[in-house]
Amino acid sequence: MSASKNAYAASRAKANGTITTEKSSVIFWILIVFTGLFMFWAPFQRALFNGGTYDFERSIYSASVWSSIIMLLTAILAFFVFKLKDRKDVLTILVLIMPLTYVISLSNSASHYLATNMVYIQMLYATFFILGVFLTKNKLGVSIVASLLMISGYFIVLFGLLYWLGNGSFAGHLVGWFAFMDSGSNLYRDAIMTDSNGLRLTSVFQYANTYAAFLITLSLGALFFIVKSRKWQTVLPHAFLLVPILVSFWLTLSRGAIVVIPVVFLIMLFFFSISRQILALLQFGLAFLTSILILQKVTDIGIGLQKQPNASESWHGWSILLIASVVFTMVAIVIQLFVAPWLERITARFDAKKYATFILPVAAIIVGVLGAILILSDTGFKNILPDNVKTRIENINFQQHSVLERGTFYKDAIKLWTDYPIIGAGGGAWASLYEKYQNNPYTSRQAHNFALQYLVETGALGFLAFVGFVIAVMVFYIRSYIKSSQEKRDLHFLFFIVTISLLVHSMIDFDLSYVYLGAILFIALGGLLSNTSSAPLRFKNDSAVIHKSFPALLAILSLVMFYISVQLLSANGSYKETLAVIKTSQDYNQIIQPLDKAISLHPAHPDYLLTGQVSRIGILLQVYNQVQKEDPTKAEPFFNQAQDLMNQLLKKEPHNRAVAMQQLNMLLIKGKHEEALNWSNSQIINYPWYTEMYEKSISLNIDLANQASEKNNTQEYNKRLDDALATYKEVLARVDSLKNLPKEQAQGRPFAVTPNMALNVGQISYMRGDYVGSSSTIQPYITDNLDDQPNRTLIRWYLAALQKQGKNDQALQDKLIAKDPAEKQNIEAIVTASFPK
Repeated sequence: MSASKNAYAASRAKANGTITTEKSSVIFWILIVFTGLFMFWAPFQRALFNGGTYDFERSIYSASVWSSIIMLLTAILAFFVFKLKDRKDVLTILVLIMPLTYVISLSNSASHYLATNMVYIQMLYATFFILGVFLTKNKLGVSIVASLLMISGYFIVLFGLLYWLGNGSFAGHLVGWFAFMDSGSNLYRDAIMTDSNGLRLTSVFQYANTYAAFLITLSLGALFFIVKSRKWQTVLPHAFLLVPILVSFWLTLSRGAIVVIPVVFLIMLFFFSISRQILALLQFGLAFLTSILILQKVTDIGIGLQKQPNASESWHGWSILLIASVVFTMVAIVIQLFVAPWLERITARFDAKKYATFILPVAAIIVGVLGAILILSDTGFKNILPDNVKTRIENINFQQHSVLERGTFYKDAIKLWTDYPIIGAGGGAWASLYEKYQNNPYTSRQAHNFALQYLVETGALGFLAFVGFVIAVMVFYIRSYIKSSQEKRDLHFLFFIVTISLLVHSMIDFDLSYVYLGAILFIALGGLLSNTSSAPLRFKNDSAVIHKSFPALLAILSLVMFYISVQLLSANGSYKETLAVIKTSQDYNQIIQPLDKAISLHPAHPDYLLTGQVSRIGILLQVYNQVQKEDPTKAEPFFNQAQDLMNQLLKKEPHNRAVAMQQLNMLLIKGKHEEALNWSNSQIINYPWYTEMYEKSISLNIDLANQASEKNNTQEYNKRLDDALATYKEVLARVDSLKNLPKEQAQGRPFAVTPNMALNVGQISYMRGDYVGSSSTIQPYITDNLDDQPNRTLIRWYLAALQKQGKNDQALQDKLIAKDPAEKQNIEAIVTASFPK
């Protein structure tokens, strides 16, 4: 062991031009262990999805604790091995610009909570990039990191197939001791999801499209290891898992991934010699063909097992998959051992010719287009596919709902960015602001495009910093790749596959909202940079201050991040304790003790204060309402405390719809109708596709009009009614605009005139003597439910408007009076009421 450490130390000294120590070798192995644990732990925490709520944050804060420890260990290692000599060393430092741009955008953040979370996540990414640089500077480190990536990925694939083939309980026992499992069961939630397309395999991601993106990375990685090897024992594991990976890929039913995988595959081909290109096309083609041949049976068995577990059927499914994998593996090994050397010999003379390696990829594009036509046309070939897969492939076109909807997201993102062009609106900007800019009432807290989401969060400044950083890494890598030997090229090429796969697919989906995938991306970027050559820096300086400043900065940042992450994790734990307490106790002091601790550790957290299952403001208002009934003189302090917390929350979360609605309700509780009206009007612009604010604005205008009428203020009375009608016309205009959507695109959430709006507008028409307009406005919203008080109010005004016209709906009136005889007097009161002209 000591000899291996010394050998490693010597290699570090040679590679970095500095003297390392025995200690740095120990740290290297500790970092390897941490990396391995992260690779297997993180995916099973819902892949660390950044969902922006209490429910998702705990795993991310835990990962942040991990990353801060990793950063500290890396800083210690860097003290021994890092010297600022080459341009790539500068790039290693410049990765910190990305979290810095998120810190800058905090000053303009739409949501302080989401924006600070993104700062922590970006620090994690920077940590994993630097980790990737230091771990993959030697062949041993590259081999270990690459193996961890592939093995952990294979485990995720097998985990997903266990659920598909009816072994979910067994899979749960395998990972239940550390994974984020569904409460009350030993199952991983939504390992298989159901949507309008049927059952879709998601494995750990709970989202089929992102799982498909991960499978693109994994399948091409496996393919690379197959075609580069001439040893059967190396080919075997990757070939054996390639068919299950591709079967899983089909089971995601991801149309976007089907479009993206040939693109990434072709990019990969351009980096191969002609013989490897042929091998890659042959091996991948055979693997895909094998997966398609067994897909119908595996699909049917899986769907049946989700409805009714059956051990024999499960074994049947596994046997089909196993036999197909064994057959393909044997063929793949034969090809690599016997066909590959022959191909190398006959293509060697072509490799040296300029542009020779471009011929086959271009030919592959032509063949791919012809193949796509064959599959999409009315031929018998596509009939070998399962119906759900065939339907998804047939629906690949630019007029399908998902494509049109994504196009709308992208246009809306550009509108958002133009209002925050330089530094953006902070992390989580899209989730916070999209409702203000959306073209129609869809619901999507993700922009489905990593680049645009990054742009709206950090503005042009942060976006250019990220793009420039990635381009610089790729330029360094490609330059070194061209100049390197085949062995050295192969060493780091997996990291290129990971980078390209994730970046390309993230342009059409929100894969990088999964922090696990973001961490993998940055490890890969670090791996690409680590073994590249770059020009030395012009200045020469052996000052220890210059060379040790970066490690010192990392050490400081790691300690700061560790402290913050532990605080946030503790706050989350206290809130979790609150949720547990409230299930067993209704004692005010017992409930608020852990809740107040959570708030003190993580101030202005929207879930802790308002939007969570239990909230401080909600509890205070409940107590206020209770005390108000018993002793009004003692109730006010509870409301004032709630309002103080609300004011704090409004400063930090000015674009949170739940916060806006609660503030409106609190104004109404205190009878501040004028302030409530002003508030609702100011919020309509932020939530133009939600009817609640329109309803409140219209009804409050009518309430204030009635107050003006009582004061004989005719001018104010008419102004209020005119304002209410103007708001109503805005709703009608928006309803009308939805008719312009393409017929293939769903509008999203319902948006229409509500019964309350119709009642209020009908009342205005009645008050102004337009009884025909009043009855025609109200009548479409009347239902047969006479137990519903708002419906009875509609009927009351409708019947009064009819009487004013000398008409009547006797049957409806008889039903209403039979339900409540007092309704006869209520209708008469409306008929005899007088209103200002």
